[in-house]
Amino acid sequence: MENKVAKILIIDDEPDILEFLSYNLKKKGFEVDTASSGAEGIRLALEKIPDLIVLDIMMPEMDGIETCQLLRAEPNLKDVLILFLTARGEDYSQLAGFEAGADDYVKKPVSLQVLLSRIQALLRRKIISEQTDNPAIIQINDLIIDNEKHKVFFHHREIFLTKKEFELLYFMASKPGKVFSRDEIYSKVWGNDLIVGERTIDVHIRKLREKLGNNLIKTYKGIGYCLG
Repeated sequence: MENKVAKILIIDDEPDILEFLSYNLKKKGFEVDTASSGAEGIRLALEKIPDLIVLDIMMPEMDGIETCQLLRAEPNLKDVLILFLTARGEDYSQLAGFEAGADDYVKKPVSLQVLLSRIQALLRRKIISEQTDNPAIIQINDLIIDNEKHKVFFHHREIFLTKKEFELLYFMASKPGKVFSRDEIYSKVWGNDLIVGERTIDVHIRKLREKLGNNLIKTYKGIGYCLG
């Protein structure tokens, strides 16, 4: 992403928001495309392969959660950042957004400066992640994590994870046996610039245990979590 203009796709059914965000993001040097529905957004995303998508949740016909799930189902879009911009701020709505595959969640109304800082923070994290020498495949006994294909196999069976579930599992598997504090997990998987609900980590750990069994991830009360 360095030395090239970052491409942003905005998906929102409100024309005023599309015009306002598009104008201001272009002023900041971004290449911007817009879509007024989930279906149009998916088509444009596949055509343009943006670096980041700003996605509204409350849209008619196909809402943002469903749109996000369909975007994440496309192999060519697995590395695209998705930021939810929504008027809904309840914990369960935020959790639903992350479970669908979002990278960040911003509540309306939000100042342009705050939104820009969140977009830039996500793009910086992506650059750092791309530059980090992460192993393509991690194997721990019967657990295999393929970072390039974003696939997980456990006991010779493919396990389907959301984007954040995958990132959380891969992070802990990078140092099996190490106890990661909640702050470490927040910083690496969600980023210091992102404010999420207190239950977010707990929910994602619970989801991983449902898919991989209760014995793989251990809880150290008052300290954090450990894989292996």
